[in-house]
Amino acid sequence: MTMNAMVIEEIGGPEVFKRADVARPELRPGHVVIRVEATSVNPLDCKLRSLPLPFSPELPAVLHGDVAGVVEEVGEGVTGIQAGDEVYACAGGLSGYSGALAEYMLADAAFVAHKPKSLGMAEAAALPLVVLTAWESLFDRAGIRADDKVLIHGGTGGVGHVAVQLARNTNAQITATAGSEEKMAIARDLGADDAVNYKEQSVADYVGTHTGGEGFDMVLDTVGGENLEKCFEASRVLGTVVTIAGGGPHDLSLMQAKSLTLHVESMLVPLFRGVGREAQGQILRDTAKLVDDGKLKPLIDPKTFTFEQVGEAHRHLESGKAIGKVVLTQH
Repeated sequence: MTMNAMVIEEIGGPEVFKRADVARPELRPGHVVIRVEATSVNPLDCKLRSLPLPFSPELPAVLHGDVAGVVEEVGEGVTGIQAGDEVYACAGGLSGYSGALAEYMLADAAFVAHKPKSLGMAEAAALPLVVLTAWESLFDRAGIRADDKVLIHGGTGGVGHVAVQLARNTNAQITATAGSEEKMAIARDLGADDAVNYKEQSVADYVGTHTGGEGFDMVLDTVGGENLEKCFEASRVLGTVVTIAGGGPHDLSLMQAKSLTLHVESMLVPLFRGVGREAQGQILRDTAKLVDDGKLKPLIDPKTFTFEQVGEAHRHLESGKAIGKVVLTQH
């Protein structure tokens, strides 16, 4: 049997996506087949489309890890999920795992959770990768505590906007960075105690204003590049820095001078290393409860797209103009 999918046959720009008929996934033990209703674009998807990476899928490839949809088939050994259930997950689009830009997606059931009842499919599809990244960064890596002074870079980005809300729920004192007055206002609305315009304020300025010059207890870097060194500058002595984009050369001298703890977070490890899969499914179940209790909401960019428009969706995210998550639906 075949199905419709948006595939890439070569590495390149947003224009490389093509509609094609591909083999429908076959059910395996421990897995479910999801009838895909929606997906979202993450920077990772853009990198997989445009760069050869160690975990890139073989070409032709179906990309996108985030999925929301309805369970079509349930494999042997799967419990807690039935055909007809509305679910969400981040479970593919990498080497060995086909992605969500298709009519159907095969997913390891360990990654899959019932979607929040209060969200539609597109909103639910915006959450998995960014929630998993933010949750693991704040709780599993940094061990965030009540009253910690926390700095979150990119407070209206995909990971950042979720991190702000999760930190708010721990009663931490949150400062978020953003690049405009509009985005600063959104960050405050999401729960940041205050926001700073990183284009106008130096690190020394906002460290002085928000921590009395002592530095933040915990800093989350969602930007990467030279921003990591700025995180070291913003951190207090013996503080903790978590980065989700730690690639490239970095000067660790300030980190050593302050005796900082640095964590590098990758929520992809369970997918391509095979460890911690059940933990990610539990995070999504806990997230669904937070959403339905009104304690977390996805920030969706006003521009939405169909699967046929996936190239335009990638182009919009890469423009730097998107706020929150860019989502796509089948029709």
